[in-house]
Amino acid sequence: MPQIWMTYDELATLSGCTPAEARLRALHLSLDRRKSRDGATRVKLDLALTARFFASIREADFDLDGAIEALQTTHRQMAELLAPPGFRERGAA
Repeated sequence: MPQIWMTYDELATLSGCTPAEARLRALHLSLDRRKSRDGATRVKLDLALTARFFASIREADFDLDGAIEALQTTHRQMAELLAPPGFRERGAA
């Protein structure tokens, strides 16, 4: 089983409560807690919360095609800015 570690803010989003309530829930459930290098405290999800996390990912409506198109557009714009003067794309007449 994978280990999923979340901040109290992330756990609150997953649980539909405030970060303070998420912290109390983590204490009540005796979830493992660890201070990360970035200074944030993270809790390790138990089996039920991990299942809820994976269910939320499955239910999420990701617009992958839109995200890919946005990345490609950004790449083209950056390439145009970085191209040396007089450089033309292959196949352009």
